[in-house]
Amino acid sequence: MASSSMTPLQRNIALAACLATVLLAVLDTQIVSAATVPIVRDLDPLHGVDRIPWLISAYSLAATAALPLYGKLCDVLGAKHVFLAAVTVFLVGSGLCGTAQNMDSLIAFRAIQGIGGGGLMSVTLVVMAQLMAGAGKQGPNGANMGGLIAGAGMALGPVVGGALADHADWRWIFYINVPLGVAVLVAAGYTLRLPRQTAARRIDLPGAALVAAFASALLLVTEWGGTDHPWSSATIRGLIGAAALSLALFLRRQATAPEPILPLSLFKHPVLAGSFAIQLLLGMALTGSIVYVLMYLQLARNVAATQASLYLIPMAIGMAVVGLASAQLARRGWTARTFVVSGTATATVALASLATSGTGTSLWLVRGEMLLLGLGFGQLLGQLILLAQESAPTHHLGVATTSARFFQTLGSALGTALFGTVLARVYQAQVPDSTTSAIAHLEGTARTEAVRGFVTGTHWVFLCAAGAMALALLLSVLLPKRPSPERPEPQRQPTGTAPAESP
Repeated sequence: MASSSMTPLQRNIALAACLATVLLAVLDTQIVSAATVPIVRDLDPLHGVDRIPWLISAYSLAATAALPLYGKLCDVLGAKHVFLAAVTVFLVGSGLCGTAQNMDSLIAFRAIQGIGGGGLMSVTLVVMAQLMAGAGKQGPNGANMGGLIAGAGMALGPVVGGALADHADWRWIFYINVPLGVAVLVAAGYTLRLPRQTAARRIDLPGAALVAAFASALLLVTEWGGTDHPWSSATIRGLIGAAALSLALFLRRQATAPEPILPLSLFKHPVLAGSFAIQLLLGMALTGSIVYVLMYLQLARNVAATQASLYLIPMAIGMAVVGLASAQLARRGWTARTFVVSGTATATVALASLATSGTGTSLWLVRGEMLLLGLGFGQLLGQLILLAQESAPTHHLGVATTSARFFQTLGSALGTALFGTVLARVYQAQVPDSTTSAIAHLEGTARTEAVRGFVTGTHWVFLCAAGAMALALLLSVLLPKRPSPERPEPQRQPTGTAPAESP
């Protein structure tokens, strides 16, 4: 897939640029959430707090909507050009965010940044797959190096964001992307030599618009439902109807379009269909574990927000251990499927253990559970992508890779809505006429009762997350032991491609 005309030095530089891009993608999503307070204080101290959800959502909406299109562009135009374009758009958006003078412009610039950010992780994984195939290496090396970097970014992001917010101007959380991104562009531009397309192929723009509409409506439902608008409100019902209609139209379009943006034939591959379903469940469980562990620590254990973020470090260590050990395990016969089975089992145990956490649980036990969770998730994040890449026909490599990321993102959105609803209903059953946001302002017996109700709610949240991972474990066990035989050998170039492009 990647041309053998690349020298080992060029390939190593290109791989380093890819890993830097993964770090850039993960850090950005974590850093911004840690600096919302100084942003609001500077740009709109009176009404800015109400705009914070849009500051986060604008990025995620744009990134998710763009994901399916990025996959098709990779397959049509070649991964190198799409990779460079995604990084460029992200850097432009980052620079604009740093210059924002009010919340409205910052939200708009975050959407531009999100359009580029949608390709940072997904397109980078396509490039890494082609680099590894061209070097004659097995996928786990690249997949788990990416997982290791992602784990480090998840742990460092809140710390770096908090440090920049406390000791520097908040604008640097965006400006810091620029030098790293420029270095990535220079390194990738001069070293990458990947297959380029020569056959004319069309891009299904109506299909891209429909899937973007579906994803946007679904994400807005999960963002607004039960918080900004009641679940029974006309707004939420209208968004649910829009999501259902756009999904139906999208599926019809994919069944009839000559060049569908997400070919339905991919779902006929048992490994691909299974990996997409597991990615969806992983997204749900990942959301539940990170968000609600931090909530539990702050509300039930009185751990400060900055200190609570440090509890992600054991999870990052677990992911790093997996990244370092995966190559040795692969040499001993572990396949991507083996990693997925082991990872889902490990994550299920960790989440079930978190479900037993109470007000007196040892915080060292919580750290141990997060370490175990990292060991589980570390085996899944890269290997599920690898399963999809191994099983997809070569000319659909980009679509398969970005689709896996797309399903994980949708799972995260669904998990946010599901777990938020579970927590709210259990808490209200325990503490009528109250909400979890009031806990921090309560004292004495009222606070004790509220914390007890909140802990009961998180118990059910973690049980739901463990159930999602248990279902993922069942699906992983049912996966065929070998990838689809329709996958061409790595050294063969797909129809319609020319030799590798020069830098």
